[in-house]
Amino acid sequence: MTADISILDLFLQASLLVKLVMLTLLGMSIASWAMIIKRSKVLSQESKSAESFEDKFWSGTDLSLLYQKVKGRKDEITGTEEIFYAGFTEFARLRKSNANSPDYVMEGTGRAMRVAVAREVDELETSLPFLATVGSISPYIGLFGTVWGIMHAFIALGEVKQATLSMVAPGIAEALIATAMGLFAAIPAVMFYNRLSNKVSKLEHTYATFSEEFHSILHRQAMAGRDSASKE
Repeated sequence: MTADISILDLFLQASLLVKLVMLTLLGMSIASWAMIIKRSKVLSQESKSAESFEDKFWSGTDLSLLYQKVKGRKDEITGTEEIFYAGFTEFARLRKSNANSPDYVMEGTGRAMRVAVAREVDELETSLPFLATVGSISPYIGLFGTVWGIMHAFIALGEVKQATLSMVAPGIAEALIATAMGLFAAIPAVMFYNRLSNKVSKLEHTYATFSEEFHSILHRQAMAGRDSASKE
């Protein structure tokens, strides 16, 4: 009998509650791996997109032309492009009617970019709370299944006159599988939660830095526009 068949047999022989615990842990493990793979791809793509857009931003191209290109892809943009679009849109809107009030213009522009950064970070953090939940509760769910399985084994053992190790061992083994499955679900979830959270933090720092740099550029333009208006 192979190990795989033995594990399957132990599962089939387990009590209904222990089976439910095992199936719950298996489902949580599958769901967490699906989210890990998806989030890893998304964060990797966002990192590349941010780097690519910053190269364009700092290439010396006219910001108005860059804005028109980004605007033409509005439904597709994310990350730094979304922050750039939100900031430049608000800057252009406020500057039309408040050219002589650069502080007011920049206050509104900065607020628009902060909101955009917050929304982008929220999007990046999608699924991370689920991974944290799986990592924290899976061992306890598995332990619950183990305790219940061992209780079930000893109750069954008390009904026989002469107990032997061969009689109690299968019940304990099937109960311990629940703990193993709990750890199997929790360890990858915790590990990748920390890894993905670190990537999100790096992207958040990238967004915040870009926002500050872009804000400074727009502030200089606003001040230059006020000076021009004053001379006229």
